[in-house]
Amino acid sequence: TKIYGADGVVFTDNAMKDIEKLVEQGFDNMPICMAKTQSSISDDPTKKGRPTGFKVTVREINVSAGAGFLVALTGAVMTMPGLPKVPSAEEIDVDADGNISGLF
Repeated sequence: TKIYGADGVVFTDNAMKDIEKLVEQGFDNMPICMAKTQSSISDDPTKKGRPTGFKVTVREINVSAGAGFLVALTGAVMTMPGLPKVPSAEEIDVDADGNISGLF
């Protein structure tokens, strides 16, 4: 709460279940990445910049085991997968006989 300037954190029932499961699985000591709106340091896109007098609501917590951290989802934010520099579709081709190449 100190970094975000929030008055506190509210965990939804779903987030609390996630926390219990993460503790059981041994993921409770991983760093946390906050997934929030890009418009604000809060979880509310209408509160621009670095507001005060708010609580952050965490609705879900996911493990990014390969990256080595947890992701706390706040507000209505959605995550997207990391994409390669060159889309795989650029390698797909169809030859003169109709044979497709470049698929996985």
